[in-house]
Amino acid sequence: MSECAQVDASADAGTATCHDEDAIKMFPSQQTACDTTRQRIKFSDDRVCKSHLLNCCPHDVLSGTRMDLGECLKVHDLALRADYEIASKDQDFFFELDAMDHLQSFIADCDRRTEVAKKRLAETQEEISAEVAAKAERVHELNEEIGKLLAKVEQLGADGNVEESQKVMDEVEKARVKKREAEEVYRNSMPASSFQQQKLRVCEVCSAYLGLHDSD
Repeated sequence: MSECAQVDASADAGTATCHDEDAIKMFPSQQTACDTTRQRIKFSDDRVCKSHLLNCCPHDVLSGTRMDLGECLKVHDLALRADYEIASKDQDFFFELDAMDHLQSFIADCDRRTEVAKKRLAETQEEISAEVAAKAERVHELNEEIGKLLAKVEQLGADGNVEESQKVMDEVEKARVKKREAEEVYRNSMPASSFQQQKLRVCEVCSAYLGLHDSD
């Protein structure tokens, strides 16, 4: 091998050795970072849900119900709950106070949503009732009009005014057609969803809409 080639090989070897040494130096810090990441937080950490430790977090209790809240923003870990239950035998951590604040906040939010839902349902039902009442009133008006026209026909017939009586009868038939149309509009004025809304109520516990006879 020429002298130049030997120099190049030595340089390459030296470079490789430097890279290896750098890599070795990096491993301890990377390993420490991994260990820190894997290290489990303690149950007293602020990130841990204290209601979960006491088995009363609404996110757990209401899971799978109409009021399912999804995942809690804080940490839920059964292992942490087990640690807490062991430690709480020898020391009082007063986590009940944190859980009480959490539950009171949740209850206040439920009450607010219940009132909003009740108001919305009442407004919807009032709108439906007003619309239906107006259509029913139209049927009633046409019915009265037909009654008056028939009374007029009877009077004209009694007076011997047959021709005029026939003209009024034509008006009666037209009014009857209008009445049938108005009755059809009245019957179709509320779709199935509207009928269902009239039979809804708001759950006092979770603010969900329930049928009048629902018990769950």
